[in-house]
Amino acid sequence: MPTTLADQAPLDPDELARLDAWWRAANYLSVGQIYLMDNPLLREPLRAEHVKPRLLGHWGTTPGLTFLYTHLNRLIRQRDQQMMYVMGPGHGGPAAVACAWLERTYSEVFPEITYDEPGMKRLFTQFSFPGGIPSHVAPQTPGSIHEGGELGYALSHAYGAAFDHPDLVVAAVVGDGEAESGPLAASWHSNKFLDPRRDGAVLPILHLNGYKIANPTVLARIPEDELLSLLRGYGHDPYVVEGDDPATMHQQLAATFDHCLHRIHEIQQAARAGDAPEDGRDRPRWPMVVLRSPKGWTGPKEVDGKRTEGYWRSHQVPFAAVRENPEHLRLLEEWLRSYRPEELFGEDGAPRPDLAGLHPEGERRMSATPYANGGLLLKPLRLPDFREHAVEVKEPGVDQEEATRVLGRFLRDVMRDNPDSFRVLSPDENNSNRLDAVLEVTDRAWNARTEEDDDHLAVDGRVMEILSEHTIQGWLEGYLLTGRHGFFSCYEAFVHIVDSMVNQHAKWLETTNGIPWRRPVASLNYLLTSHVWRQDHNGFSHQDPGFLDHVVNKKASVARVYLPPDANTLLSVADHCLRSRQYVNVIVAGKQPALQYLSMDEAITHCTKGIGVWDWASTDTGVEPDVVMACAGDVPTMEALAATRLLTQAFPDLKVRFVNVVDLMRLQDERAHPHGLSDAAFDALFTRDKPVVFNFHGYPTLVHRLTYRRTNHANIHVHGFREEGTTTTPFDMAVLNEIDRFHLAIDVVDRVPRLRDVGGHARERWTDALIEHRRYVRTVGDDLPEIKAWGWETAGGTGDDSAPG
Repeated sequence: MPTTLADQAPLDPDELARLDAWWRAANYLSVGQIYLMDNPLLREPLRAEHVKPRLLGHWGTTPGLTFLYTHLNRLIRQRDQQMMYVMGPGHGGPAAVACAWLERTYSEVFPEITYDEPGMKRLFTQFSFPGGIPSHVAPQTPGSIHEGGELGYALSHAYGAAFDHPDLVVAAVVGDGEAESGPLAASWHSNKFLDPRRDGAVLPILHLNGYKIANPTVLARIPEDELLSLLRGYGHDPYVVEGDDPATMHQQLAATFDHCLHRIHEIQQAARAGDAPEDGRDRPRWPMVVLRSPKGWTGPKEVDGKRTEGYWRSHQVPFAAVRENPEHLRLLEEWLRSYRPEELFGEDGAPRPDLAGLHPEGERRMSATPYANGGLLLKPLRLPDFREHAVEVKEPGVDQEEATRVLGRFLRDVMRDNPDSFRVLSPDENNSNRLDAVLEVTDRAWNARTEEDDDHLAVDGRVMEILSEHTIQGWLEGYLLTGRHGFFSCYEAFVHIVDSMVNQHAKWLETTNGIPWRRPVASLNYLLTSHVWRQDHNGFSHQDPGFLDHVVNKKASVARVYLPPDANTLLSVADHCLRSRQYVNVIVAGKQPALQYLSMDEAITHCTKGIGVWDWASTDTGVEPDVVMACAGDVPTMEALAATRLLTQAFPDLKVRFVNVVDLMRLQDERAHPHGLSDAAFDALFTRDKPVVFNFHGYPTLVHRLTYRRTNHANIHVHGFREEGTTTTPFDMAVLNEIDRFHLAIDVVDRVPRLRDVGGHARERWTDALIEHRRYVRTVGDDLPEIKAWGWETAGGTGDDSAPG
């Protein structure tokens, strides 16, 4: 199989000249963005005041990106191809903006950046300038779904965009620096999850320009046979385009792109005609391109006697101090004039007509494709009635159910009713997280070899599992940003692997909220299960609820956190999250059998409020409470209820108000978060001066952060995870971190003034119970039978005749 098509020359002289002109124009606009704030077309000699005082941006990768963009446009025009462009190199912003302006898209979405010389001046000035746009590909960049502020996710985003978009080809540029990252290395395997019958295609382009910021890159320095073997090992058929002569490179790339797109169509047509094997044994090798071009191509070859083009010195701004250094000013003008702008732009500053005609029209422009503005394509999910999956609750705290298994049956029906726009994703944990009911209506996506006893593997499966949280996250982001819906379940401790990715996605959503032409997309929905309080068997490494803190750090307009205490509240929350737009929704719910508390009607009411008093667990009806027992999370709720039982049995006249929190953001001030409670509403629940013992799923400091402005904050005492973990029993995990019923009850005795002198005997009993617990678990290896069998009904009355049980 040939690795290069260098002997072919598909471009006639006229087309070659026109393509080169378009590329020169894009490069000129890119350099202008980095350097200029006036005199955009060099109508007069360049002076120091025409140059920005602060030079920020990245040139090194830009000419390669514009080169590829120029030739992708040729493919689109010739074949009427729907195509997206994902720029993996982190700071290729000048290239993307330049191409969008050349295609007129930029002026359409930002009318103040007109398609003429004044518009060009504004285009240049705004780049990396206060009040302007970032230096990387960003939400403000038309045609983008991929934030350039972080490396490693170009391929996973591209494949996420291609899933369920059968007519789309996504050209994904992988920078050779980016190719060194772990997430990118795993994402090469995405081709084993692509269905050529139903999905679009990804054309990976590995852009090797040799250097990172100050070092060579690994893939650019290994022998070519080793590089090509690596790429073939990933399942691709690589074609190399290399050199530095523009005319030769234009011919090479045109021939290579022609061949690759023809091969993509061959693979798809064969599969869609029924010729594709069902078991992946003869999975096709998708084509890809390796582009070797000089870093900073067409820029200054030397600056101050030092090598620049083809070297790391061109990575960012090839030379600075232009205002102060006349030689640098001369060099900049020489560089800009080398693109011959007078041949490219007319008297009004707009691209000349023969140049403007080289890009596609309308939605075929990569900068205007609706696939990169997914809200334009988004259709609401056809959601079944979640109430049909309700768990019957005759009495609170009696029967047990696996909440996420109940959710799995709801997601099964969502999958059934949305076969082209909804996927469930998980890093090898779908069944472990009790969502296996979805496999009743679909299989796991798999386009590699299968064996006879494999479980639910199929090329057209819609459950996405690969043991790479990064890849799963990237797929889902790409899927959502191109107009679809999804649901990501993960072990709670290991969702941290994508902390930086969710950070970038949240920033993307926050920024697009302020961009009118960006349409809202479906929310990024997480289910965190196998959580800290039931990872007793896996030990300390699996015990970490800190993702909540990370998400709460994000803007209030984006971040949402829910802690449903049972199955019916989980169903209500999940339905709400699947309907929502522009959020990062985090749901925390256990997968183990747990007590159920609320009927479906009660659950809907409770979730609608997000926080509320459970009258059946309270003893303060019509009177002032002595203490507020609050909780958030399934295990903390059970332990808070058990503590309430202990207290009301020991002190029948004790007035306890029991408050459960589902929507964590309700704790925050309404001025800080749209879900926040007013001070009056918060005080009505938590009082202005009574002790509050709060049992929390995560780190205690998070509750304090959310409530620090409240009148009664000084009396809020939070129990939560204290980094005490090990391999032990479920109840012992609670005891180690003092979220158990005995520590809670003791805390109430210590904080309610009238119990301090009369609560000594009860306090001693509960201390003795903790000692007995410790002895028992370390002797028997299991929790005490009365702990395992505890239920609200079996524990006796609350001391309030109006309460059940």
